[in-house]
Formats: sequence, structure tokens, C-alpha cells
Amino acid sequence: MSDRPTPVGALLRAAPPDRLPEVVTEHLRRQHAAGRVEVLLGDLTLTSLWPLIDPDARFGATLAQRCFGSQRPVVDISPDLNRVYLPLNVWGERLGVLIVETSLPSGAGLTEQLSAVADELAMTLRAADGVTDRYRQVARRQRLTMAAELQWELLPGRSLGDDRFLVAGQLEPAYAVLGDHFDWELSGDRLTITVLNGHGDGLDAALLSTVAVNAMRNARRSGANIVEQAELASDAVYARYGGAAHAATLLLEVDLVGGRVEAVDAGSPRAMIAREREILPVTLEQQLPLGMFGETRYETQRFTLEPADRLLIVSDGVHAATPAGRVPYGESALLSALRRTRLQPATEAVGTVMRGLREYHAGSDPDDDAVTVCLDWRR
Repeated sequence: MSDRPTPVGALLRAAPPDRLPEVVTEHLRRQHAAGRVEVLLGDLTLTSLWPLIDPDARFGATLAQRCFGSQRPVVDISPDLNRVYLPLNVWGERLGVLIVETSLPSGAGLTEQLSAVADELAMTLRAADGVTDRYRQVARRQRLTMAAELQWELLPGRSLGDDRFLVAGQLEPAYAVLGDHFDWELSGDRLTITVLNGHGDGLDAALLSTVAVNAMRNARRSGANIVEQAELASDAVYARYGGAAHAATLLLEVDLVGGRVEAVDAGSPRAMIAREREILPVTLEQQLPLGMFGETRYETQRFTLEPADRLLIVSDGVHAATPAGRVPYGESALLSALRRTRLQPATEAVGTVMRGLREYHAGSDPDDDAVTVCLDWRR
């Protein structure tokens, strides 16, 4: 009989979905001389990290945030104890940070071995998210409205990427978002992105977005192109609301090899490209929002990304925000915020834009919810 230890991946797959952190902790103590182990999860705004195993735990917040932001391991070396911070990431989506304290020396591949454990944990945390509430309860720092519950449940994630691209999105206000939404899907060298402004307030706006997004997904999963997706979604919304509610939507299909983008602008959110030190508006001819009239037909428009371009898409809750009668955020403050993201990855850039929006409101409550999506084409 083999005395080789059971791989951590096998242990996690055999564990109950709500006990994954404890299984990893036991494995790290047996195989890597770990003392304290903690799992930190990002909150809904991805601005803070919260302990999962011990709610009262204290940890190096600065180093944890550095690890989370950079998505690289951070090692805090001391004479008797090493503390290693490891990013929890699945296909570009940031979940949190695994902290391991160990008396083993930092060399001899320790960080690589612990990173492999973190990768296994991240994958199983992502898979377990739909069958246990434990992890979502930690990420939520206050109760969501029913509209926000629907919107967060509908999201594909908060970021996605590989060596070709990184896309990230953020909803605000996180705990009370109404009808704004985003969606994406990757198949081969094609990345499809949709950003949507739902009409109306509260639960009605969230239900409208749910109908529109699922109609587009239904068409896309049946092999439809973005024109057909827009038309089917428009028909579905019109059939449900008879023109009394509609959804301004931008549908994009990005060729990750050549940078060509096909677009359907259905009364859409705004898009712009950050290219080196320039910010260029994406000029598209607006067509009718989804569901405004029956049997609406749409046309494709095209533009091209260049290597290292950043594409930013924002809803009207961002570009048209006019707190206390100020000029719209999109006229100059948004451009300033976008310039500040030049050295940040897309996952950090969406937060910078949203923080700039909150600062622009100067403490007043926004009149509308908001969505920001940022795509970096890395070719």
C-alpha cells in the first residue's frame, strides 16, 4: 500500500462544500508544517478582505491587499516564521487571499508548492459557491435588496482573463443595484460582452434585466450572432412589457486574435478606448433600446482594438451622473479617473473609476445605479 499523501485536490473534491478551508488547513499543517492558516475573501466591492476561518483573526492587511491587487504571492520573512500570502484566482477572477504561516524555509520551492494548494482551493471555492452560502455570507457586509440579489445572482463573475485579455466589471451601489448589468462569455478566440441599462426602479428594473440578459444568453447558446441576440432579446422584452419598459444595451463580440470588434448599439452605454496616453471615444450610431418596439431589427457596426488597448464601457449612471447640478461625470472627471488607471490591471481599474464616481458625488446619494466594465487586450 502506498504511503504517498493524498493530493490536496482529491481531498477538496471529497470534502463537504462548506468545509473546504478546514480541509486545506489540515493538509497544510500535515504537509507544510503550517501553523496559522487563514482564508480572506473579497467583499462585493472588492475593496476589503475578510477572514473566513476565524472572524476575529488579525492579519497583515497591507500585505494581503498587495497580494490581492497584484495577484502575486507575497512572502513576509522573519527568523522563526514565514508568512506567505497567496492569491485565490480562477480564470482571472479574484476571490481572495490564502495566508499560511510556516516554519519551513522560504526557498526550495515553498512558494510554488503553496501556490499550487491555493489554486486548488480557489477552483473548489468557485465550484462550491452555488451550493453553500458560507462564502457569500462572508463577502456580504450588509444585507442586499431583492433587486441587488437578482443582479448579483445573474452575473457571470467579476473578472475573466488569460494571457490574451483581462475583463472586469463592477456594479454600484453594490448592495442596492437596480437594473444595470453586464455579462460576458468566452468561446475560442471570441469574447462576447454585453452591458445593459435597465429601465425603471427597484425590483421591476432587476426583473427587466433578468429577462433581457437571459434572452441574449438563450440566443447566444443556440449559436446566434450578436444581431440575432439583440433581436431575440428585444422581442422577449417587448412581449413581456409591451414597450412600457426597455433596456439600453451594448453588445460586443471581440476577436482576440486580430482585435476586430463587432458591435450592436441598442441605445447603449458609452464606450471609450485608452490607447497609450490618448482617450478615444468609440463612436457608434445608436439604434433603438431592446424592447421599445416589436420586431425591431438591428445592424452591426465595427471598430478595431490595437495591442495593449484598454476598452472602458460605462452605463449612464456613470457618464451622465450630475450630482448637485454639476457637469456630467463623463465630461471630464471620468477621463481623469481613466487616466489614473494607466498602470493598473483591469480588475483594479474598475474600482478606481467607481471610487472617482463616489468622490464626485461628494457624499450625496446617487440618483441612478451604475456599471463599469474594463477590457484589456493583451496581444
